[in-house]
Amino acid sequence: MKTEVQSNWVDLESPDGSRFSGFLARPGRPGSYPGILVFMEAFGVNRHIRNVTERIAQEGYLALAPDLYHRSASRWEGSYEDFSHAMAHLRRVTIDQLSADVQGACRWLSANGAAGAVGAVGFCFGGRVAFLSSMVAPVRAACSFYGGGIAPELLGRAKDVHAPLLLFWGGRDQHIPPEQTRATSDALRAAGKSFIEVTFSEAGHGFFCEERGSYDPEAARMSWPLVLEFFGHHLR
Repeated sequence: MKTEVQSNWVDLESPDGSRFSGFLARPGRPGSYPGILVFMEAFGVNRHIRNVTERIAQEGYLALAPDLYHRSASRWEGSYEDFSHAMAHLRRVTIDQLSADVQGACRWLSANGAAGAVGAVGFCFGGRVAFLSSMVAPVRAACSFYGGGIAPELLGRAKDVHAPLLLFWGGRDQHIPPEQTRATSDALRAAGKSFIEVTFSEAGHGFFCEERGSYDPEAARMSWPLVLEFFGHHLR
């Protein structure tokens, strides 16, 4: 049963000393809840990501979307029609910085009410960060929607994945070609990792976001129960 939520921005700190903020959504009823990190697209912690964070909280989770561009522009939000500005911020973020921010956000959840279990979900750029979180933070499960840059950037570290993965791809994704999705599954399989892979054959990149032209209502509707089942199994 869905519940009312409360949401606000909170202050976070990464192990490298960087201070940043995150959008927090929590169930309105007092209680102890598992935590889920929500990693933004290349366009920041925008309305779509905040809505997803609140949807997750409605399902009984403490959900936190950290601002991953804080080193170049605090709480920046970009337009889906202007990818060049997003790329200007994206190119400035390093894997080491992302790892530190993921660890800081995970620690915050664990210290502020997450009931012993934290998961991660991310979209686009955030899908890569969710994959990364399964290597560098104590998350128990990670879900990646069309994670750009997983291949080839992170596959050399597939042996470091320690959490089950749920990977969503779009069969018509012009940004992530089939050879990259195959390379991802091949690397995980070779490393003996637990993962579930779902491809929506007619969906493109960004199919879960209702504010993008590539939004695919059917793929978005069908993927959501899988996400909830995945986290329900591993976090509860």
